[in-house]
Amino acid sequence: MHVSDNRVYFVEHLLQKVKQMTQLEFSRIVERESFPLKHYALQLTRNTDDADDLVQETMLKAFTYRNKFSEGTNLKGWLYTIMKNSFINNYRRMMKRKTFIDTTDNLFYLDSSTSTAENQGENNFILKDVARAMEKLPADLQKTFSMNLKGFKYHEIADILGIPIGTVKTRIFVARRQLRKRLDSYVTHYGYEVD
Repeated sequence: MHVSDNRVYFVEHLLQKVKQMTQLEFSRIVERESFPLKHYALQLTRNTDDADDLVQETMLKAFTYRNKFSEGTNLKGWLYTIMKNSFINNYRRMMKRKTFIDTTDNLFYLDSSTSTAENQGENNFILKDVARAMEKLPADLQKTFSMNLKGFKYHEIADILGIPIGTVKTRIFVARRQLRKRLDSYVTHYGYEVD
């Protein structure tokens, strides 16, 4: 038997074992991923308790929908996708719950989105300052950052601009840092949290 034949046999044998994976084996493999999932959950939620809840929800969904996992595919990627989708769904649910209940005897419902008034003039000044700060960025940083703001993914920006993905990430990082410095007065005045 040739060396490459041995590898093919080994891979086929391994795939066969994965297909015959029991619930216990599946749970052990999934549990091994809990620490990296916790780290990712902390990045999403920025809160330890919420991150723990998100990991628990992800594990529960993984066990519940185990039969939907395509054996031989990337389990880690599958778990991260479950987590990301759960986070997005939870966020949407939370945004829908912007109604506060007044517990006094009259039980009026107050809608939080209409309970505050915006100062449109102030918002216009802020937008103009942000636009001016962006115009001061070097052209390459400005183009890359603008594309990112428009919703392009890193790999899409890299393909369009014909540059490596690492360069895209660096340009966006540098642009953010420069914008934070230029817009520092808003950070201190309004108390915006800076990463």
